[in-house]
Amino acid sequence: MRLESLLQYTSEYLDLDAFSDFPGAHNGLQIDGSADVERIAVAVDASETVIGQAVEGGANLLIVHHGLFWDGEQRIVGRRFRKVSALIEGGCALYSAHLPLDAHAEVGNCAVLMRELGIEPEDRFGSHKGSPLGWVATVDEDRGEFARRLAETVGGEVRTIPGGPERVYRVAVVTGAASDLIAEAAALGVDTLVTGEGPHHSFNDAMELGVNALYAGHYLTEVWGVKALAAHLEERFGLEWSFIDAPTGL
Repeated sequence: MRLESLLQYTSEYLDLDAFSDFPGAHNGLQIDGSADVERIAVAVDASETVIGQAVEGGANLLIVHHGLFWDGEQRIVGRRFRKVSALIEGGCALYSAHLPLDAHAEVGNCAVLMRELGIEPEDRFGSHKGSPLGWVATVDEDRGEFARRLAETVGGEVRTIPGGPERVYRVAVVTGAASDLIAEAAALGVDTLVTGEGPHHSFNDAMELGVNALYAGHYLTEVWGVKALAAHLEERFGLEWSFIDAPTGL
């Protein structure tokens, strides 16, 4: 399949133009590659490890959640040179989708993780510059049991800040680093916020505002979108794909 056609479809499907993302996100095509795509690799981060495995595996396109330019550095030197040169020499294009891939109703990190937990998303929750990101839904479950199921689903440890009730009724999911939404959760009657990580002060935020904050890992809460997107592209266009797992432990 032609790279240009595939990227045009993907960008429209994810509604990239509707999002005002963080300055370093640079959603869309970041490094050009071969004109034709037969195999896709997907990953959370555009790390040297991931890029090396994508090229070695013969991918013509690497789709990631976190692209190359988060630090704002524009010079192509050092580790960035190594990444860019590996992609170019390997004929592998790099495409990044950050907030659009958190927020998407079908293949987004938040919606997919919620469904993996056996919960159907109901209403939008949390936003960035007017673009909705996460979802909220109704449950009826013991907090400890819910945290256990979350840990089992993501395959890692869950850090629970028990600021809310022991019985969970209203859960919001915003993957990554969304502890800044604890106050919004409290204001909207959400008793439990699931996200990836939070800073030190978020402990007191959760305890004082009456919200359970469940931190399941930035990486582990954001593997879902790239895999769901790849599966969607396989179903639509018949493209082979693979997920490159390079966990950070964070």
